[in-house]
Amino acid sequence: MQTLAAPARFEKEIKKSRFVCQAAPIQSEEEAFAFLERVKDPSATHNCWAFRVGGRYRFSDDGEPAGTAGRPILAAIEGQGLEGVMVVVTRYFGGIKLGAGGLVRAYGGVAAECLRRAPKRALLRLRRAWVRLPYPAQAAFHRLLSAHGGKKLEERYGEAAEFLVELPEEALHGFARALADETRGQATLEPVA
Repeated sequence: MQTLAAPARFEKEIKKSRFVCQAAPIQSEEEAFAFLERVKDPSATHNCWAFRVGGRYRFSDDGEPAGTAGRPILAAIEGQGLEGVMVVVTRYFGGIKLGAGGLVRAYGGVAAECLRRAPKRALLRLRRAWVRLPYPAQAAFHRLLSAHGGKKLEERYGEAAEFLVELPEEALHGFARALADETRGQATLEPVA
């Protein structure tokens, strides 16, 4: 899976209507709607959009005939295998009606071209786990967590030190093995579903 490395913009005139596409990487639905608020133009005829984040998606035709704008924008996102992306296509009507097929091609085509040109990066899948270890092993734990690209989210102290950590999925096994070696098997790691 990939996402955008940076925001992108693409503009095209189709039968005297101007279509402006703006796309950005997002991590939540709240970020998607915040991006929409920043880039939509109230003076435009339509501000149609779609996003996909965390396996969920939403889209809007913003007054265009049903299924002619939001869904084709979403299809452009999915067609390029992207996740964590918000796309807004703003239309400035030029006086010539495009018809349903023309609208689908215009919105979907402008979104697809914007996404094709946008810089992309691999999407890191993060995993969470609880780590339980003896107090003297905390220094080794922090060193190994940092070395494997992880971060500590929560900590609890009782009979042992316990930490909720988040790491890239591909680093979790290596971190667990290194921690077990470093603590002579005294540390336990329990992935969170």
